[in-house]
Amino acid sequence: MANVYLIDKKFGNNSLRIAGQDKDAEIVLIQDGIYLDVKKIENSGNKVYAVKDDVEKRGYTEILSKNIELIDYGKLVDLILANKVVNFA
Repeated sequence: MANVYLIDKKFGNNSLRIAGQDKDAEIVLIQDGIYLDVKKIENSGNKVYAVKDDVEKRGYTEILSKNIELIDYGKLVDLILANKVVNFA
């Protein structure tokens, strides 16, 4: 079982630092969390996702890092139900 970190911009920098130290972390950028710079955790080996609707609503599709996988709400629910959730939103 992994830890799923739901991260919004408000607590973004601290939560990315914490998630980057968790070897089992799966990180989901939600709402304004899509604006966060994930370069700090690129070498952590953690999987990073962003909610596609949040990315599209903010016009960030072409700008978002290619290392971030876009997911829909169905995949987000699957991650939440299958793992322990750490909420920074």
